[in-house]
Amino acid sequence: MSEEKQVKLTDQELARRQKMEALQTQGIDPFGHAFKRTHFSGQIREAYGEKSAEELESLSVDVTIAGRIMSKRRMGKIGFMDLQDRDGRLQVVVKKQVVGEEVYEIFKQSDIGDIVGIQGKVIKTQAGELSVEVHAYTHLSKALRPLPEKFHGLTDKEERYRRRYVDLIMNEDSKKVAFLRPRIIQCIRNYMSGQGFTEVETPILSTLLTGASARPFVTHHNTQDLDMYLRIALELPLKRLLVGGMEAVYEIGRVFRNEGMDTNHNPEFTLMEAYLAYSDLEGMMDLTEGMYTTIAKEVMGKSTFQYNGHEIHIDGPWARVSMTDAIKEKTGIDFKAITSLDECLNLAKEHGIELEEHEKQYGHIINKFFEKYVEETLIQPTFLYGHPLEISPLTKKNPEDPRFVDRFELFIGGNEFANAYTELNNPIDQLERFEEQLKEKDLGNDEANDIDMDFVEALEYGMPPAGGIGYGIDRLCMLFLEQESIRDVLLFPTMKPRNEND
Repeated sequence: MSEEKQVKLTDQELARRQKMEALQTQGIDPFGHAFKRTHFSGQIREAYGEKSAEELESLSVDVTIAGRIMSKRRMGKIGFMDLQDRDGRLQVVVKKQVVGEEVYEIFKQSDIGDIVGIQGKVIKTQAGELSVEVHAYTHLSKALRPLPEKFHGLTDKEERYRRRYVDLIMNEDSKKVAFLRPRIIQCIRNYMSGQGFTEVETPILSTLLTGASARPFVTHHNTQDLDMYLRIALELPLKRLLVGGMEAVYEIGRVFRNEGMDTNHNPEFTLMEAYLAYSDLEGMMDLTEGMYTTIAKEVMGKSTFQYNGHEIHIDGPWARVSMTDAIKEKTGIDFKAITSLDECLNLAKEHGIELEEHEKQYGHIINKFFEKYVEETLIQPTFLYGHPLEISPLTKKNPEDPRFVDRFELFIGGNEFANAYTELNNPIDQLERFEEQLKEKDLGNDEANDIDMDFVEALEYGMPPAGGIGYGIDRLCMLFLEQESIRDVLLFPTMKPRNEND
């Protein structure tokens, strides 16, 4: 160990290293080996928590557990520890007369944060606390850094996110979220399977920017000397599978968008997209409402959630409202009745709505009005449908008014949770939409799509009429887990590098 490194160690860290060396002197590996346990703490509490001391004495239940020492105290020849495993904490009682002087000394030299294995009997103490009386004590791993005393109460959440491993040790709420999120995703998979969908995997690397409106991350393939994008969406490969006859497909995967970060956005996030042949917008609404209510019932066991400062009721039926009707209700402006672009531009100016050059179009102006006057007012689950053509390059036109498309977004608590289409399957129309996107790119829209000629070719072979939808899984988890920030439902959110002196 270099002198430079020793200078940086605190007194506690030096003491722990000395204890590590003492274990080695005794022939004990400070960083241990495999350890076979019979129970988790939750199983012991569930099976024996209600039994009396006398009943436990009669049953003489032998268990083997392992976990991290979270608290420790001694009273003469008896010691107590709170041992924490994945289920929570359980008290352990160490009696010198039972384990012997040598083992008791190893216990005495242990530190909070160390990981140990325990074999012993389930008992109730005189204070009535469910415990394990130690018969065999095994040191498993030495903690060379002390645990913080009040990490769960840190006002600097940056450190909780950056040192998530410590957060999970110290904060039961964080651990609960970490275990519930996979259960929610598994529930989604079970639900989709029950609806006849097949889960697939599609490429993360692409040479084209397609499937959504977003700025990409760019990487480089050395062998082919080729710049590539990290995917911003899952859409076009999945729709190729509809052409191929898979008919009902979905993917849950990471996508990457080189954009700002806030409580609702992380540069990499989990997206789920699903496509169902012979379905449409109505089918996607039914699929979505069914999925959300299933998660609420089967995973969370309730239908009311606190999210974004609101009490959200998941029970249906959910509201369904058109974008133009919602704008008309808030502003009195009926964009469906307006046919003049000049009139739209004047209305935007009157309402203080600034437009980029590529946004000086009928559809973009409608969307700007929606964002300013409507979006934050959609609190209870609402399907907002009838989007303008210009902001929906992959969606089938509405047959009654081709200025609009058959698309909806799901809004809850003022935020978007899902985006769905009656899918565009006309290759001629699709190519025209791609070409319009290129014009927008020339006008400065750096989120516009490239032309994917292979996808147009796929459509020329015939894609069945279909419904499609994309879900932000992280935001879905925020709702069900009642968290205010996307960082609270990501184990490792994107963070700036830590200062080396920290």
